[in-house]
Amino acid sequence: MPWPEKRGNTWRVRWDSGRVHPETGKPIYDSKSGFLTRAEAYEYGLDRESDVRNDRYISRRDGAVLMKDFVEDWLDGIDVGHLRERACRSMARLYIVPRWGETAVGDIKPSAYRAWKKELLARPNVGADYGREILGLFAMMMEDAVEDELRKASPVSTQRRRGKYTKKAREKKRHMDVVDVFQLALNANAYWGFPGFVFIWTMSCTGMRPAELYALRREFTYPAWPAADPDEEQREESLERYMGDEPMPAVRVQYQHQWKDSVLTLMPPKYDSYRTLVLPPFLAELLELLLDSHESEWVFPSINNGPLAKANFTYQYWRRIADGRDETPAREPGSGRGGSRRPLPGWPAVKAYKGKRLYLLRHGHKEWLDEDGHSRVAVETRMGHELPGVEGTYSNVTPAMERAIMESLQARWVAFVRELKVDSLPLSPNSLPFDLGEWLKQQVSAARDVD
Repeated sequence: MPWPEKRGNTWRVRWDSGRVHPETGKPIYDSKSGFLTRAEAYEYGLDRESDVRNDRYISRRDGAVLMKDFVEDWLDGIDVGHLRERACRSMARLYIVPRWGETAVGDIKPSAYRAWKKELLARPNVGADYGREILGLFAMMMEDAVEDELRKASPVSTQRRRGKYTKKAREKKRHMDVVDVFQLALNANAYWGFPGFVFIWTMSCTGMRPAELYALRREFTYPAWPAADPDEEQREESLERYMGDEPMPAVRVQYQHQWKDSVLTLMPPKYDSYRTLVLPPFLAELLELLLDSHESEWVFPSINNGPLAKANFTYQYWRRIADGRDETPAREPGSGRGGSRRPLPGWPAVKAYKGKRLYLLRHGHKEWLDEDGHSRVAVETRMGHELPGVEGTYSNVTPAMERAIMESLQARWVAFVRELKVDSLPLSPNSLPFDLGEWLKQQVSAARDVD
């Protein structure tokens, strides 16, 4: 039974917490003070003992753990990829600990959480998606606090939506037109050189993630792959599937480039989405010409012939390629900093991608596959996704599905170049390994001969 006792002008109540000291074996008691009457204190103690008997009780000592200490322990215990862990630690350091760090885990109330949520999402430096990510991280912490018996329930309600309905904002984007992709490739050729021309087409025709393209190595790229694959079992299976009676040129997504502990590191692709991507013949030919033109281990070396991932690709490459550029002369020796050391021709902005993300080329690839009516399992697998549930368990990508993708991408290219005029092309900053204009003319002739 609880027992109340007078403490100055108020009452305190003590009760058996149902736990024992691990060393002495004596019961551990909890208490609470500040009651105005003996009856009020006694009733409170009875309620706590009822919680103990019904396994609902959270010790005041446990609930008093500060959020800053709980968050530190929680982050040390998560098992995720290094990029995700870095993001979690950043969100906790910038948003969760500053608000809740000095608050006991057991004292966070649903009303206080809702007020913080409203304030967080209203901040100009926190977008809607990032805000939801922060709130999702906090919700996971609270769920684990319940499992650790630091709280009875999470303050994050999942039972019903509160507040006014707000339609989720969707990114405005246009469908990916082959004409726009071609202009992006020409712009990339003018700024970056032949690797840029092939890079744009490779992303558009494979849907590879940028970090996967940065880390694409020649041994995993047509024509070296699959014969150069270091995995013997994978090499034998792939040679049979892709280099049999009816060959299908392909690349293997084996790595992505990420910074880990300040070192550029080859990591598994996102979600461990190792996969093989068949190529339309025109792109296979471009990749073969590109690999013959340089000796770098990377398929797409940077302008300085180093790893592309060491550059800020969005700022140093993509914005210049998509947003257009005025013609600039070479910087004169001794003229100070600023400007380019080489003359650069001008090129037009591509309206559909001006100010937009590089990732839209990956989105556009999926649009092409959906538009051409390919099976869902073939499309999602090519994008590096897994189908959930029974559909994902029983589905499988067949060679016929891959060949259909290869042929539809080639047909899209043929339909485009059949009407292409290639009288003039922007200059490349580096000498090309072959005459790109002549190659395009050959592609046009071959497309028209099909008719």
